[in-house]
Amino acid sequence: MSSSGIHWFKYSSPASFYPVAGRLIPWFTALAVVFGVAGLYVSFFVAPTDFRQGEAYRIMFIHVPAAWMSMFIYVVMAVYATAGFVWNTRLSSMMARSLAPTGALFTFIALWTGSFWGKPMWGTWWVWDARLTSELILLFLYIGYMSLYAAIEEPRRAARASGLFALVGVINVPIIYFSVQWWNTLHQGASISFKNAPTMAASMLTAIVVMTLCFWMYSIAVVLTRVRAEILEQERHTTWVEALVREQR
Repeated sequence: MSSSGIHWFKYSSPASFYPVAGRLIPWFTALAVVFGVAGLYVSFFVAPTDFRQGEAYRIMFIHVPAAWMSMFIYVVMAVYATAGFVWNTRLSSMMARSLAPTGALFTFIALWTGSFWGKPMWGTWWVWDARLTSELILLFLYIGYMSLYAAIEEPRRAARASGLFALVGVINVPIIYFSVQWWNTLHQGASISFKNAPTMAASMLTAIVVMTLCFWMYSIAVVLTRVRAEILEQERHTTWVEALVREQR
């Protein structure tokens, strides 16, 4: 392994990663605030009114990024679970557990804002549409992952069982994404396509992208904060944590 590879691999150790995460959290928090303020400003004061949906469409500036993040976080969680199986690193399972609550939050926000949009557009808060149903299943997967880990007392068994659960559940992510193509659904197609030029106004696209960056930066800051707490909990009997506690007293 190259010297650079060894240098980066050392951060798979909780003791090495803990201080690095602490230094990164303020930067990602600041970026989340900057992107959030800019994104909300463009969403409500710059983006034009939609000629079909009126002002109600503006909820998509929260809904679409939240839906993207709900799927993206689950995939990242499954990647960390895989890394835990392959390399048996404690930090990988800690990262997966730290991602789950944030992923569940964004899934709930996507479902909640989708219902608010659906009421004026479809005349109902909820329909058993393929995309809505598969997104609801994603929320249950997040809850199931967290519940399974909490139900098993032995940490290593809990990490392996919940990691396997995450890997099995990841099949739901492509189902969510392609559901509007595979089935005849009420839900509209992709807001942004990599194959075709954007059909929305540039300011609308900018608002979605900036709000996505806001949610992304927020997720990193919150997950790093949560994983630091996980590290202290799991490593509380180690000498380095005991030394850290003594320094802070």
